[in-house]
Amino acid sequence: MKVDLKSVRRWLPAALLGVALLGGANAWGADDEERKDLALTGDKVCTRCHDETEAYPVLAIGKTKHGTVADERTPTCTSCHGDSKRHIENIREAGETARPKPDLTFAGQITSAPPDDLVDRYFGRAGKGTSTPVEERNQACLNCHEGGKRIHWQTNLHAARDVACTSCHQVHTQHDRVRDKQTQPEVCFACHKEQRAQVNRPSHHPIKEGKVVCSDCHNPHGSAGEKMMVRDSVVETCYTCHMEKRGPFVRNHQPVTEDCTICHNPHGTVNDNLLKQRPPFLCQQCHEPTSHRGAIPALTAGNGTSGGGVTMGRGCVNCHTNIHGTNNPTNDGRVFFR
Repeated sequence: MKVDLKSVRRWLPAALLGVALLGGANAWGADDEERKDLALTGDKVCTRCHDETEAYPVLAIGKTKHGTVADERTPTCTSCHGDSKRHIENIREAGETARPKPDLTFAGQITSAPPDDLVDRYFGRAGKGTSTPVEERNQACLNCHEGGKRIHWQTNLHAARDVACTSCHQVHTQHDRVRDKQTQPEVCFACHKEQRAQVNRPSHHPIKEGKVVCSDCHNPHGSAGEKMMVRDSVVETCYTCHMEKRGPFVRNHQPVTEDCTICHNPHGTVNDNLLKQRPPFLCQQCHEPTSHRGAIPALTAGNGTSGGGVTMGRGCVNCHTNIHGTNNPTNDGRVFFR
């Protein structure tokens, strides 16, 4: 049989193209059926593109509480990022040249940001790299994480200043820096730079040593007390560790029962015992103008003043030993000279 080569040349490309398209369709269909969830239930529609080849890998969420499959409360990708139909199906509007973004996008977790610029990392380019308002981003978290320690978030100073949850927390990673005692302070110090300087002073709480962290005293999600303290007041928060100062005493030192920070700077100072100033200068801010408490400090007592001995001794507590409170029924437990 004689074959017409001209006819073969005409129909062969079309036939090959049809076979290729059919094979490709079958392959994609088989791939869709065989593809399984990798980290979260129903995440295969997302993980077919977003895998560990991403600049910021996302599958590590499976190693966190958000990836606990046995827990019925465990969210899915769409629980936080929305249905994102336009993003998944690449439905573009007129003028769009790239795939639409998910309904909710978060930022502040970009690990490729310069590590030496934490402010920029959490609140600069990384923090503003999304068009999703902060309130909507935070609401995605509050849909599950509300109540308990976060019940005061709406009236919290962080919320008032548009701090996003992802500005501090990292979700798609097993190691959330803000939940680790060794790394949490650096996250806080990204904004609270004054406190960073204070904890490096000679007298400080053991924050650098990893024994005390910011969240031991402060609730960053808000509280009913002042200064976002974990208890209702500063003194009640301090008493959780310094219980020997609580009393009850027969006679109390008023600043102790009012606010410990009247005399102490809890983050750090250059004076012993976290004192804002060393005695007698600290004490003389309140105890004047009677007796030696109000006298002008002098190096010697021979110039007509009674303050020389106090200044040279450099401490009212040399005599007033129970400065936080005493059970002595007379004169607040101080030592008498006759």
